[in-house]
Amino acid sequence: MATTFPQRIFSGIQPSGGLTLGNYLGALKRFVEKQDEGIETIYCLVDLHAITVWQDPERLRQQTREAAAAFIAAGIDPDRSILFNQSQVTGHAELAWIFNCVARIGWMYRMTQFKDKTAGKNAENSSLGLLAYPSLMAADILLYKATHVPVGEDQKQHLELARDIAAKFNHDYGRTFFPITEPVIEGAGTRVMSLTDGTKKMSKSDPSDNSRINLTDDADAIAKKIRRAKTDSEPLPESAEGLKDRPDARNLINIYAGLSGLSVDQVVTEFAGAQFGTFKPKLADLAVAKLSPITTEMNRLMKDPAEIDRILGKGADRADAIARPVIDETKDIVGMIRSR
Repeated sequence: MATTFPQRIFSGIQPSGGLTLGNYLGALKRFVEKQDEGIETIYCLVDLHAITVWQDPERLRQQTREAAAAFIAAGIDPDRSILFNQSQVTGHAELAWIFNCVARIGWMYRMTQFKDKTAGKNAENSSLGLLAYPSLMAADILLYKATHVPVGEDQKQHLELARDIAAKFNHDYGRTFFPITEPVIEGAGTRVMSLTDGTKKMSKSDPSDNSRINLTDDADAIAKKIRRAKTDSEPLPESAEGLKDRPDARNLINIYAGLSGLSVDQVVTEFAGAQFGTFKPKLADLAVAKLSPITTEMNRLMKDPAEIDRILGKGADRADAIARPVIDETKDIVGMIRSR
Protein backbone atom coordinates (compact mmCIF):
# COMPACT_ATOMS: atom_id res chain seq x y z
CA MET A 1 0.00 0.00 0.00
CA ALA A 2 1.46 3.33 -1.06
CA THR A 3 2.31 5.83 1.66
CA THR A 4 0.46 9.12 1.40
CA PHE A 5 1.71 12.35 2.95
CA PRO A 6 -0.43 15.30 4.03
CA GLN A 7 -0.02 18.17 1.59
CA ARG A 8 2.45 20.75 2.89
CA ILE A 9 4.26 23.58 1.07
CA PHE A 10 7.78 24.64 2.01
CA SER A 11 9.99 27.26 0.41
CA GLY A 12 12.67 29.72 1.40
CA ILE A 13 14.64 32.77 0.37
CA GLN A 14 18.26 33.53 1.15
CA PRO A 15 18.66 36.77 3.16
CA SER A 16 21.88 37.92 1.54
CA GLY A 17 21.37 41.26 -0.16
CA GLY A 18 18.09 43.13 -0.54
CA LEU A 19 15.11 41.42 -2.14
CA THR A 20 14.10 42.45 -5.65
CA LEU A 21 11.13 42.49 -7.99
CA GLY A 22 12.38 39.08 -9.13
CA ASN A 23 12.02 37.72 -5.60
CA TYR A 24 8.55 39.24 -5.36
CA LEU A 25 7.17 37.87 -8.63
CA GLY A 26 9.11 34.61 -8.55
CA ALA A 27 8.49 33.83 -4.89
CA LEU A 28 6.70 36.18 -2.48
CA LYS A 29 3.62 36.82 -4.61
CA ARG A 30 3.22 33.10 -5.18
CA PHE A 31 3.80 32.32 -1.51
CA VAL A 32 0.91 34.61 -0.60
CA GLU A 33 -1.33 32.92 -3.17
CA LYS A 34 -0.46 29.46 -1.79
CA GLN A 35 -1.38 30.67 1.69
CA ASP A 36 -4.98 30.95 0.48
CA GLU A 37 -5.23 27.42 -0.96
CA GLY A 38 -5.96 25.65 2.32
CA ILE A 39 -2.60 23.83 2.43
CA GLU A 40 -0.15 24.25 5.33
CA THR A 41 2.56 26.70 4.28
CA ILE A 42 6.04 26.98 5.80
CA TYR A 43 8.37 29.78 4.69
CA CYS A 44 11.98 30.05 5.76
CA LEU A 45 14.74 32.65 5.60
CA VAL A 46 17.69 30.40 4.88
CA ASP A 47 20.49 32.12 6.77
CA LEU A 48 22.56 28.91 6.93
CA HIS A 49 22.67 28.97 3.13
CA ALA A 50 23.70 32.62 3.21
CA ILE A 51 26.96 31.86 5.03
CA THR A 52 28.22 29.51 2.32
CA VAL A 53 30.01 32.73 1.34
CA TRP A 54 31.28 35.11 4.03
CA GLN A 55 28.71 37.52 5.44
CA ASP A 56 29.19 40.51 7.71
CA PRO A 57 27.38 39.40 10.91
CA GLU A 58 25.52 42.64 11.57
CA ARG A 59 24.53 42.96 7.93
CA LEU A 60 23.26 39.36 7.89
CA ARG A 61 21.03 40.08 10.89
CA GLN A 62 19.77 43.26 9.21
CA GLN A 63 19.08 41.50 5.94
CA THR A 64 17.28 38.64 7.67
CA ARG A 65 14.95 41.08 9.40
CA GLU A 66 14.47 42.99 6.15
CA ALA A 67 13.55 39.79 4.31
CA ALA A 68 11.08 38.90 7.08
CA ALA A 69 9.57 42.37 6.76
CA ALA A 70 9.25 41.83 2.99
CA PHE A 71 7.39 38.54 3.50
CA ILE A 72 4.93 40.17 5.89
CA ALA A 73 4.52 43.35 3.83
CA ALA A 74 3.84 41.26 0.71
CA GLY A 75 0.96 39.53 2.47
CA ILE A 76 2.33 36.56 4.41
CA ASP A 77 0.34 36.27 7.65
CA PRO A 78 2.59 34.82 10.39
CA ASP A 79 -0.51 33.39 12.08
CA ARG A 80 -1.63 31.51 8.97
CA SER A 81 1.79 30.54 7.63
CA ILE A 82 4.92 29.55 9.55
CA LEU A 83 7.66 32.17 9.01
CA PHE A 84 11.07 31.73 10.62
CA ASN A 85 14.81 31.85 10.02
CA GLN A 86 16.49 28.54 9.39
CA SER A 87 19.26 28.68 12.00
CA GLN A 88 16.75 28.77 14.86
CA VAL A 89 15.62 25.21 14.07
CA THR A 90 18.57 22.88 14.65
CA GLY A 91 16.97 20.01 12.74
CA HIS A 92 18.02 21.63 9.45
CA ALA A 93 21.71 21.17 10.23
CA GLU A 94 21.18 17.73 11.82
CA LEU A 95 19.30 16.33 8.83
CA ALA A 96 21.71 17.97 6.39
CA TRP A 97 24.58 15.97 7.89
CA ILE A 98 22.66 12.71 7.54
CA PHE A 99 21.87 13.63 3.94
CA ASN A 100 25.55 14.45 3.35
CA CYS A 101 26.15 10.78 4.09
CA VAL A 102 23.37 9.68 1.72
CA ALA A 103 24.16 11.97 -1.23
CA ARG A 104 27.09 11.24 -3.55
CA ILE A 105 29.90 13.71 -4.22
CA GLY A 106 29.35 13.34 -7.95
CA TRP A 107 25.80 14.58 -7.55
CA MET A 108 27.09 17.79 -6.01
CA TYR A 109 29.65 18.43 -8.72
CA ARG A 110 26.91 18.16 -11.35
CA MET A 111 24.94 21.05 -9.86
CA THR A 112 24.97 23.88 -12.40
CA GLN A 113 24.71 26.59 -9.72
CA PHE A 114 27.96 25.41 -8.12
CA LYS A 115 29.60 25.51 -11.54
CA ASP A 116 28.21 28.99 -12.18
CA LYS A 117 29.32 30.37 -8.82
CA THR A 118 32.84 29.00 -9.19
CA ALA A 119 33.25 29.77 -12.89
CA GLY A 120 36.60 31.44 -13.53
CA LYS A 121 37.66 30.83 -9.93
CA ASN A 122 39.58 28.16 -8.11
CA ALA A 123 36.71 25.92 -7.03
CA GLU A 124 38.92 24.31 -4.38
CA ASN A 125 39.02 27.65 -2.56
CA SER A 126 35.21 27.67 -2.25
CA SER A 127 33.65 26.66 1.03
CA LEU A 128 32.58 23.07 1.53
CA GLY A 129 29.18 24.53 2.40
CA LEU A 130 28.84 25.97 -1.11
CA LEU A 131 29.37 22.50 -2.59
CA ALA A 132 27.03 20.83 -0.08
CA TYR A 133 24.38 23.58 -0.41
CA PRO A 134 21.90 21.29 -2.26
CA SER A 135 22.07 18.69 0.52
CA LEU A 136 21.08 21.33 3.07
CA MET A 137 18.30 22.44 0.73
CA ALA A 138 17.03 18.85 0.65
CA ALA A 139 17.08 18.83 4.44
CA ASP A 140 15.15 22.11 4.56
CA ILE A 141 12.37 20.57 2.50
CA LEU A 142 12.27 17.03 3.87
CA LEU A 143 12.58 18.03 7.52
CA TYR A 144 8.91 19.02 7.17
CA LYS A 145 8.04 16.21 4.74
CA ALA A 146 6.96 18.93 2.32
CA THR A 147 5.02 17.59 -0.63
CA HIS A 148 5.25 20.71 -2.79
CA VAL A 149 7.87 23.43 -3.22
CA PRO A 150 7.31 26.62 -5.23
CA VAL A 151 10.62 27.18 -7.01
CA GLY A 152 12.03 29.17 -9.88
CA GLU A 153 13.51 27.41 -12.89
CA ASP A 154 17.03 28.04 -11.54
CA GLN A 155 16.29 25.93 -8.43
CA LYS A 156 14.60 23.05 -10.23
CA GLN A 157 17.82 21.01 -10.39
CA HIS A 158 18.29 21.36 -6.63
CA LEU A 159 14.77 20.07 -6.04
CA GLU A 160 15.45 17.13 -8.33
CA LEU A 161 18.46 16.36 -6.13
CA ALA A 162 16.24 16.52 -3.03
CA ARG A 163 13.99 13.96 -4.70
CA ASP A 164 17.02 11.75 -5.41
CA ILE A 165 18.19 12.00 -1.80
CA ALA A 166 14.72 11.13 -0.48
CA ALA A 167 14.48 8.16 -2.84
CA LYS A 168 17.95 6.88 -1.89
CA PHE A 169 17.28 7.26 1.84
CA ASN A 170 13.98 5.40 1.49
CA HIS A 171 15.67 2.66 -0.54
CA ASP A 172 18.70 2.35 1.73
CA TYR A 173 16.56 1.94 4.85
CA GLY A 174 13.72 -0.02 3.27
CA ARG A 175 10.81 2.27 4.03
CA THR A 176 8.87 5.15 2.50
CA PHE A 177 9.76 7.75 5.11
CA PHE A 178 10.32 10.89 3.04
CA PRO A 179 8.00 12.08 0.26
CA ILE A 180 9.20 12.59 -3.31
CA THR A 181 8.51 16.34 -3.33
CA GLU A 182 6.89 17.95 -6.37
CA PRO A 183 8.09 21.30 -7.76
CA VAL A 184 5.54 24.05 -8.32
CA ILE A 185 6.73 26.19 -11.25
CA GLU A 186 4.06 28.46 -12.67
CA GLY A 187 3.26 32.00 -13.67
CA ALA A 188 4.68 34.59 -16.08
CA GLY A 189 6.99 36.13 -13.50
CA THR A 190 8.75 33.01 -12.27
CA ARG A 191 12.03 34.14 -13.85
CA VAL A 192 12.46 37.91 -13.98
CA MET A 193 15.43 39.10 -16.00
CA SER A 194 17.79 42.03 -15.62
CA LEU A 195 16.51 45.43 -16.73
CA THR A 196 19.87 46.05 -18.42
CA ASP A 197 20.25 42.63 -20.08
CA GLY A 198 17.20 40.51 -20.81
CA THR A 199 19.34 37.38 -21.18
CA LYS A 200 20.46 37.43 -17.52
CA LYS A 201 18.42 36.82 -14.39
CA MET A 202 17.60 39.86 -12.23
CA SER A 203 20.02 39.54 -9.34
CA LYS A 204 20.59 41.34 -6.07
CA SER A 205 24.32 40.72 -6.57
CA ASP A 206 24.52 42.51 -9.95
CA PRO A 207 26.97 45.44 -9.65
CA SER A 208 24.49 47.75 -11.43
CA ASP A 209 21.59 48.90 -9.28
CA ASN A 210 19.76 49.86 -12.50
CA SER A 211 19.58 46.18 -13.41
CA ARG A 212 16.95 45.50 -10.76
CA ILE A 213 14.05 46.96 -8.83
CA ASN A 214 14.65 46.58 -5.11
CA LEU A 215 11.70 46.17 -2.78
CA THR A 216 13.18 49.09 -0.83
CA ASP A 217 13.09 51.42 -3.87
CA ASP A 218 10.73 54.38 -3.66
CA ALA A 219 8.23 55.28 -6.40
CA ASP A 220 10.61 57.64 -8.19
CA ALA A 221 13.40 55.04 -8.32
CA ILE A 222 11.02 52.36 -9.63
CA ALA A 223 9.70 54.61 -12.40
CA LYS A 224 13.18 55.81 -13.37
CA LYS A 225 14.58 52.26 -13.63
CA ILE A 226 11.71 51.13 -15.84
CA ARG A 227 12.09 54.17 -18.11
CA ARG A 228 15.79 53.30 -18.48
CA ALA A 229 15.22 49.56 -18.97
CA LYS A 230 16.87 48.14 -22.06
CA THR A 231 14.56 47.60 -25.04
CA ASP A 232 14.83 47.35 -28.80
CA SER A 233 13.55 49.73 -31.46
CA GLU A 234 10.67 47.57 -32.70
CA PRO A 235 7.04 48.05 -31.62
CA LEU A 236 5.45 45.38 -29.46
CA PRO A 237 4.35 42.36 -31.52
CA GLU A 238 0.86 41.23 -32.42
CA SER A 239 1.31 37.88 -30.64
CA ALA A 240 3.47 36.36 -27.89
CA GLU A 241 5.31 34.36 -30.55
CA GLY A 242 6.82 37.66 -31.73
CA LEU A 243 8.73 37.97 -28.45
CA LYS A 244 10.78 34.83 -29.14
CA ASP A 245 14.03 36.54 -30.17
CA ARG A 246 13.48 39.76 -28.20
CA PRO A 247 14.66 39.02 -24.63
CA ASP A 248 14.41 42.60 -23.35
CA ALA A 249 10.90 43.09 -24.70
CA ARG A 250 9.84 39.67 -23.43
CA ASN A 251 11.16 40.50 -19.97
CA LEU A 252 9.14 43.72 -19.67
CA ILE A 253 6.00 42.00 -20.94
CA ASN A 254 6.54 39.18 -18.42
CA ILE A 255 6.94 41.73 -15.61
CA TYR A 256 3.70 43.45 -16.62
CA ALA A 257 1.93 40.09 -16.75
CA GLY A 258 3.29 39.06 -13.36
CA LEU A 259 2.29 42.32 -11.66
CA SER A 260 -1.14 42.56 -13.31
CA GLY A 261 -2.18 38.92 -13.03
CA LEU A 262 -2.82 38.85 -16.78
CA SER A 263 -1.37 36.24 -19.11
CA VAL A 264 1.43 37.16 -21.51
CA ASP A 265 -1.03 36.71 -24.41
CA GLN A 266 -3.45 39.17 -22.81
CA VAL A 267 -0.72 41.77 -22.28
CA VAL A 268 0.54 41.43 -25.84
CA THR A 269 -3.00 41.78 -27.17
CA GLU A 270 -3.55 44.92 -25.08
CA PHE A 271 -0.34 46.62 -26.26
CA ALA A 272 0.05 45.12 -29.76
CA GLY A 273 1.80 47.57 -32.06
CA ALA A 274 2.63 50.04 -29.26
CA GLN A 275 6.05 51.62 -28.97
CA PHE A 276 7.98 51.26 -25.72
CA GLY A 277 7.50 54.98 -25.16
CA THR A 278 3.83 54.15 -24.63
CA PHE A 279 4.28 50.83 -22.82
CA LYS A 280 6.96 51.79 -20.29
CA PRO A 281 4.94 54.51 -18.51
CA LYS A 282 2.05 52.04 -18.14
CA LEU A 283 4.44 49.46 -16.69
CA ALA A 284 5.99 52.05 -14.37
CA ASP A 285 2.57 53.09 -13.06
CA LEU A 286 1.62 49.45 -12.46
CA ALA A 287 4.91 48.64 -10.70
CA VAL A 288 4.61 51.68 -8.43
CA ALA A 289 0.99 50.84 -7.58
CA LYS A 290 1.88 47.23 -6.67
CA LEU A 291 5.25 47.73 -4.98
CA SER A 292 5.04 51.05 -3.15
CA PRO A 293 2.60 49.75 -0.49
CA ILE A 294 5.00 46.87 0.19
CA THR A 295 7.94 49.25 0.56
CA THR A 296 5.96 51.48 2.91
CA GLU A 297 4.95 48.57 5.12
CA MET A 298 8.51 47.19 5.13
CA ASN A 299 9.80 50.55 6.33
CA ARG A 300 7.22 50.57 9.13
CA LEU A 301 8.10 47.04 10.23
CA MET A 302 11.84 47.70 10.18
CA LYS A 303 11.38 50.43 12.80
CA ASP A 304 10.59 47.68 15.33
CA PRO A 305 13.26 44.96 14.95
CA ALA A 306 12.28 43.40 18.29
CA GLU A 307 8.80 42.67 16.91
CA ILE A 308 10.31 41.05 13.81
CA ASP A 309 12.53 38.90 16.03
CA ARG A 310 9.47 37.92 18.09
CA ILE A 311 7.59 36.86 14.95
CA LEU A 312 10.56 34.81 13.72
CA GLY A 313 11.00 33.21 17.15
CA LYS A 314 7.33 32.22 17.32
CA GLY A 315 7.58 30.80 13.81
CA ALA A 316 10.71 28.85 14.75
CA ASP A 317 8.88 27.27 17.71
CA ARG A 318 6.05 26.18 15.42
CA ALA A 319 8.50 24.86 12.82
CA ASP A 320 10.49 22.96 15.44
CA ALA A 321 7.32 21.28 16.70
CA ILE A 322 6.93 19.73 13.21
CA ALA A 323 10.63 19.12 12.60
CA ARG A 324 11.69 17.54 15.90
CA PRO A 325 9.66 14.33 15.55
CA VAL A 326 10.92 13.93 11.96
CA ILE A 327 14.59 14.28 12.90
CA ASP A 328 14.13 12.01 15.93
CA GLU A 329 12.55 9.29 13.80
CA THR A 330 15.24 9.76 11.16
CA LYS A 331 17.90 9.10 13.82
CA ASP A 332 16.02 5.98 14.94
CA ILE A 333 15.90 4.71 11.36
CA VAL A 334 19.62 5.36 10.85
CA GLY A 335 20.47 3.56 14.10
CA MET A 336 21.41 6.36 16.47
CA ILE A 337 20.76 6.04 20.21
CA ARG A 338 18.56 8.72 21.74
CA SER A 339 18.48 8.71 25.54
CA ARG A 340 16.08 11.65 25.76
